[in-house]
Amino acid sequence: MLHNLNLFLSGIFILGVSQTVHGREIQDTQKNKKKNILFIAVDDLKPLLGCYGDPIARTPNIDFLASQGTLFEKAYCQQAVSGPTRASLLTGMCPDRTCVWDLKTLIRNENPDVVTLPQYFKANGYWVAGIGKIFDQRSVDKEKDGLSWTVPFTDGWEYLNKEFKEPVMGRYQSEDLRKKYELIEKEGKKKGLSKKMLQKQIMEANLKPVVEAVDVPDDAYQDGAIANGAIEFLNQYDGNQPFFLAVGIRKPHLPFCAPVKYWNMYNRDSMSLAEFRRKAANSPDFAYHDCGEFQGYSDIPPLMSFSDIANVVIPDEKAKELIHGYYACVSYADALVGNILSTLEEKGLKDNTIIVFWGDHGWHLGDHGLWNKHTNFEQATHVPMLIVDPSLKGQVGKVESPVEFLDIYPTLCDLAGIEKPAHLDGESLSDIMIGKPGVKNEEAYAVSQYPRGDKMGYSLRTSRYRYTVWVKWENKRTDVNTIYGEELYDYKLDVNETINVVDDNNYATALKQMKLCWDDFCRKRIR
Repeated sequence: MLHNLNLFLSGIFILGVSQTVHGREIQDTQKNKKKNILFIAVDDLKPLLGCYGDPIARTPNIDFLASQGTLFEKAYCQQAVSGPTRASLLTGMCPDRTCVWDLKTLIRNENPDVVTLPQYFKANGYWVAGIGKIFDQRSVDKEKDGLSWTVPFTDGWEYLNKEFKEPVMGRYQSEDLRKKYELIEKEGKKKGLSKKMLQKQIMEANLKPVVEAVDVPDDAYQDGAIANGAIEFLNQYDGNQPFFLAVGIRKPHLPFCAPVKYWNMYNRDSMSLAEFRRKAANSPDFAYHDCGEFQGYSDIPPLMSFSDIANVVIPDEKAKELIHGYYACVSYADALVGNILSTLEEKGLKDNTIIVFWGDHGWHLGDHGLWNKHTNFEQATHVPMLIVDPSLKGQVGKVESPVEFLDIYPTLCDLAGIEKPAHLDGESLSDIMIGKPGVKNEEAYAVSQYPRGDKMGYSLRTSRYRYTVWVKWENKRTDVNTIYGEELYDYKLDVNETINVVDDNNYATALKQMKLCWDDFCRKRIR
């Protein structure tokens, strides 16, 4: 870890000045130079933010960031799970071109010559560094795609508060849990228990809870350490070369562990459960899942499998605890983002830095009886996406047309004044950010997709409707002529997706229009 730390920081000084550079001096050297890029990713973050109209979320730093640039009201991920959606965003190619639809396929095994977003900026004269979670680690090599970075990528553990041990299992800081865990681990090793048997004992002892609220500083957890590393980079930056700094915050990913002060921001009793917790009428069973991600935690009660009454039943008290934990982790992430942005401003870098902020996919909090992600529904595919370009002050504040993560790569190229590579599937949003008319319209749509065994569900979202078509997907090949099911939801009249109206004659015109979008998508992206 220390080896990575030294390279991560000392590489900056290869460029010239080794002493601390005052903010004003950096600002002077940055004039008339390429804009820097601060690229912030947040794992499992849905648009549960004040700037997206959430009345409960305490997210002042992200809200302020949104006020400085463009907020995309209807941004959608390419696939509602980390590996595939990050692979897509960072290569600029849709999942059917990356061939990454799961959490085990390596991007470069399928696309050995692909030029990723950070790699492309490196090739165009940028000093590129990354910390935290940018690519999903299961989609890349041990160097987190070594070709993408000027200096070795770091997970950030070296920036952990030195007064604290590394979190138990990388997650927990409860001293009581640590003592019990270390005892089981010690006894297990004496008995020669396998790793699998040790994990079983840990689960049986309830030592892998889905939530934790302890009184520790932010940097006792990995995310606080990641923010420390990003701040250190900015503090040591000498201004001689434009930077592309990618910062990947892991919360609010499970488990919901955050310093207790963020839990104390919320009153659990006042939190509401999801309004609609059943299967949508007339919807296919395979559109749902059994919340398997939860099964790896020791305090989740047994979950019933799918039924006509509800998908998954979690007791209301536990559901409120989970919702509370999610909000606490969102506020924790917000505070860390705020610390990074404050340093950017203190160092005089804000006026020459493009900031991109995104959450990699949404998250079900009990709607449709679902938890986690892994669907084509709104709560899993709708994502926060903000872009701040200091040269576009006073331009479009909010964009309501549907956009995709695929649009980030070409947009950053345009904003940075770099020619776009030819392999990109997305469209630049630079014109829409300055309010150029006719760029997006009522026929615009964004596409997400999700595989279910031998089926692939493609979900097209316009401003009003979502049309999902489930087609044959055999040997990872799409057969658009074999349709297993269709869904159509009207968000003007049914924001909670309670009824699939695909067979309702009143929606014949809408369905026809959505099928035209589907035909258009097939021509462009399904090969």
